[in-house]
Amino acid sequence: MKIMDFLSQNEIIVDLKATDKKSAIVELVNVLEKTKKIKKADEIINVLLEREKLGSTGIGQGVAIPHAKTDVLSEEMGVLGISNKGIEFNSLDGELVHIIFLLVGPVEVAGQHLKALSRISRLFKDKFLRQAIREAKTTENVVKIIQQEDIY
Repeated sequence: MKIMDFLSQNEIIVDLKATDKKSAIVELVNVLEKTKKIKKADEIINVLLEREKLGSTGIGQGVAIPHAKTDVLSEEMGVLGISNKGIEFNSLDGELVHIIFLLVGPVEVAGQHLKALSRISRLFKDKFLRQAIREAKTTENVVKIIQQEDIY
């Protein structure tokens, strides 16, 4: 499974406007709505916020992976947001989050969801990749960076 299997260039924001966790999740889900990938944005937002109540998805080193499964989707979908200022996400290391990879998928295929989460977290363990993505100015640059690393 490759990241670009569930993320497209249209689902990347290089200058996230959100200033807090909730507005970041809303902004990212709205991208899926604008690209016509989803119809029930409010329901997906609620599922993601409920998941956050269980524990922060801020995994540390400036990365958060808010994720959830819902019965209103039929496939895995991702949105990548990059915040220049950083967002308080209650991360494990207390650092602000600059890279947010939102992942949502259907309830029925839990295994695929876990594989996608694993792939995302493995990709973002690389500090040089994180830095390159934070410095990318265009969605095209972000896609190239991910594709170069996603071959392993």
